[in-house]
This record gives sequence, C-alpha cells and structure tokens, in this order.
Amino acid sequence: MGYGFGGGFGGGNMQALMRQAQKMQEDMKRIREEIDSTEYTSSVGGGMVEVTMYGNKTVKNVKIKPEVVDPDDVEMLEDLIASAVGDALNKIAEDEKAKLPNLGM
Repeated sequence: MGYGFGGGFGGGNMQALMRQAQKMQEDMKRIREEIDSTEYTSSVGGGMVEVTMYGNKTVKNVKIKPEVVDPDDVEMLEDLIASAVGDALNKIAEDEKAKLPNLGM
C-alpha cells in the first residue's frame, strides 16, 4: 500500500488556503494602515480641552481654552488632558476591535 502525497489533501486545497491567508494578511495590513492614519478627537470639560490623535497613537494636537488655564489649579488642567488622551485611546481601541479580526491577541 502506498501512501502518496501527490494530489489528495495538499494540492489545490493548500494553495487555496495559502491564497486565503495572504488575502487576509493584506486586508489586515490595509485596515491597520487605515486606522493608523485616521484622526480620533476627544473633547472633555465641555470643550475646554480637546485632543486629536492618529490611530497609531501619535498625538496630532492638543487644544486648551484659555479660560481653563488657572495657575492656582494646574491639577484640574492636567486631569482634563489625561482624560482627553485616555478617551481618544479608547476610541482607537474600539475602532481596532470593530475592524480587525479577533486573532486571539
């Protein structure tokens, strides 16, 4: 009895599987690039602080309304900035979760 590995399982099915894996990899790369270049903006404190980040988690800009700048309460401004950055990061994570397939990561 011969157990040849010629045409059976490995042939066309393996090629189709490889093409499918390559397409998925290309799709993921395209989606990752799309997310990385998308701008995510978060506004906190009734618009007093606004942070815009790219999906690759690079901060594009921070806008602060002059009336929120109080030399006697720097801590509040720091909290607003931290909150805006955290919210923008959450938006990025939600978009990644929605657009990228779950690969067990």
